[in-house]
Amino acid sequence: MKDILYYLNRKNILIKKGAEADIYLVNWYGRKAISKVRVPKHYRHEFLDNEIRRHRTIHEASMLSAAKKTGIICPFVYFVDPLHAEIIMEFIQGTNVKEIVTSQLCSKIGFYTALLHDNNIIHGDLTTSNFILSKKIALVDFGLSYYSSRLEDKAVDIRLIKQVLESAHKLIYEDAYRCFIKGYSKIAGEAKTEKILKNVREIELRGRYARII
Repeated sequence: MKDILYYLNRKNILIKKGAEADIYLVNWYGRKAISKVRVPKHYRHEFLDNEIRRHRTIHEASMLSAAKKTGIICPFVYFVDPLHAEIIMEFIQGTNVKEIVTSQLCSKIGFYTALLHDNNIIHGDLTTSNFILSKKIALVDFGLSYYSSRLEDKAVDIRLIKQVLESAHKLIYEDAYRCFIKGYSKIAGEAKTEKILKNVREIELRGRYARII
């Protein structure tokens, strides 16, 4: 009962409102932590909405644990509340990589991405905004992650980070992307990397063709 009262009465500070979830800074037994709460969608039937949010909450917590096992740094999960669609996880103090991106950091991002892909984990939202530089680089937000061994799904991950580098980091784009691929190939190997990059190019061609017609 004491733990339940502590959980219900803790103070939350809203730090980000997202399309799917709100992010809070909380005090979790004397330490800073992050609370991610999936908000109800009133356009969905209440029962269906509750089931979707419950399932996605459990899935994300599971993916965070799976990602950590690959060797990358990501938040440690402290508590999962499927009923309220909430995950309480480690707060990683640091600087958002989007603000300080360098080619060297992109190499590490590529290395992390390959570690995930080598274990058939697709991040689903691979942007520089989801990396935090503390003592080491950490990857956050696994809300869209899933398992897949398909090369195309891995290519979609890479295509997204490529788009982000090209649009948000134009001045260093070419070198940054080259370093990302170099970091990726350290784990995936050159042959497999080239197969995935072939898929990336095919996705890009499909996108251009769709715009033309």
